[in-house]
Amino acid sequence: MRVEWDMKAVEGRDRIADYIKESFGYKRKDIFLQEVRQTTRMLKKYPNMGFIDPLFVEYQHTYRSIVIGGLSKMVYFVENDSIYIAAFWDCRQEPETQTSEMEK
Repeated sequence: MRVEWDMKAVEGRDRIADYIKESFGYKRKDIFLQEVRQTTRMLKKYPNMGFIDPLFVEYQHTYRSIVIGGLSKMVYFVENDSIYIAAFWDCRQEPETQTSEMEK
C-alpha cells in the first residue's frame, strides 16, 4: 500500500508541528513528527486500524481517523491500493468547523 497526503493535511500537520515547536521546543516537535511517521508506517500494514469517524458518515468515502500525540487527529480513507490522508487537525477545535473544510 502507498500513502498519499492531501495538501490540506500536510499544511495541518505542519501547522501543528510549528505550534508544538513554539510552545514546547524542538525535541517535542521531533517526537510528534516521529509519531506521525510511525503511524503512517503502521497504516501501510493495517490500513483499517483507525476507527470509522462518525463525523463523515454522509461523505462519499469511508473516513477513518487516528489520534496522534493526544491532541491531533489524522483523517484518511482507503481506496484500491492507496491510503489517502485527507486531513490533519488539532482536536481542541470545533469538529463542525474542521469537517466543513472536507469535500463530501
